[in-house]
Amino acid sequence: MKNLEAENPCNMGISLRGGGQAEQSRGTCVNKWGVEHATATMGLRAYGLTVDVKSNCHSELVSESIQRYRLVSNIGQTLNQVQGDKSVLACVGFTMAEILLSLTIIGVVAAITLPSLTGNINERTWNTQRKALYARFSQAIALMPALNGYGTLTEDESGSVTEDTAAETFVTSGLSKVMKINNICDHEHLEDCGIASSYTTMGASKMSTPATLYDLNDKFQSASAYGLTSYSAINTNAAAFETQNGENIIAYYNPSCRTEYLSHETQSSTLNTFGYPQTTMCVNFIYDLNGTKGPNTFGKDVGFITVFNSIDSIVVAPMPSSVSNAKFEGSETMVWQNAAKACTQQDSESRMPNIDEASAMLINKDFINLSSNGHCWSSTVLASNPSQAWGIYPSNGTRTTEFKVQTRHVRCIKR
Repeated sequence: MKNLEAENPCNMGISLRGGGQAEQSRGTCVNKWGVEHATATMGLRAYGLTVDVKSNCHSELVSESIQRYRLVSNIGQTLNQVQGDKSVLACVGFTMAEILLSLTIIGVVAAITLPSLTGNINERTWNTQRKALYARFSQAIALMPALNGYGTLTEDESGSVTEDTAAETFVTSGLSKVMKINNICDHEHLEDCGIASSYTTMGASKMSTPATLYDLNDKFQSASAYGLTSYSAINTNAAAFETQNGENIIAYYNPSCRTEYLSHETQSSTLNTFGYPQTTMCVNFIYDLNGTKGPNTFGKDVGFITVFNSIDSIVVAPMPSSVSNAKFEGSETMVWQNAAKACTQQDSESRMPNIDEASAMLINKDFINLSSNGHCWSSTVLASNPSQAWGIYPSNGTRTTEFKVQTRHVRCIKR
């Protein structure tokens, strides 16, 4: 191959269409094409690439100013009649800077999208597990003849409990007969059943795992409100167990729970019997869908299932809206009708809780950061007076009715 830099009397531009950048070269105007062809076999496979050769040579040396060489896409065909292999290689390849820039862009996009994508997948998985667990508990509780009276509670003269097997006996002698359970642990060995030492509340604060009924909710120890006789339950220790499906459960049991029905209500009588949800709460389960793996956060992999009434029991498992979406629980209040609309407008998965679901939220108020000092609406209407609806007072641990035209708070739940 001759030294074209020295012999070329004209400028020739070689441009590649189909990808790459234009490269400048020089050639010798000696033949019909204006180029002295030096065939270089480079082993480069091309696919429908067009090479334009433009020349500024005199017309007597070049019969055509533009010639095109089309390369067909046959595997193994070599790229011929293009002077200078370095120029062509530069046109069909990528520089290191381009590769690094592409990888950087891919990394940034992945860092932005992957956490959100993973979080959505986890939430769908947890939601499916939660619904399946609720179904299994509902079926199991329905098979038990009565929920109260399990175990032994012995008190000394001062009222202190000296012997407590209530929760553990409820699980071993009652629940395990109707539900497949792998392992049962007493309150001193909760961690042996995969129970974490603390959980993250819906308000993003750490809370130590309650070991007793009083630790779960201090309104079991003492509750009082205007128009109601005071209430106090006997403190019991928690028990834990593992299900066959791998969920880790803590049970808080009230052996003296009783049965009250909304159909029995009158405004005068039920304020003293139905007014405290603690009286009808037989057992409250805190479940962890994946044990100590994390994130161990209420509203994600951790939640609660509450059972009311010793016979014909009611099982509920509300999933409250996040604290950031609970604006109507704070300073904002509204009439009952607008409260229902506010929940459905919050998102397509939200609604107002019924009185049993609201009562379960009251029992678990510390976990879900149910901080309202005022009345929170439920969707349940007072049967004897449809102009009123039931609700809860988290500050004093009671449930009562209010006229629908009153402005009150609301904490929505997911469907």
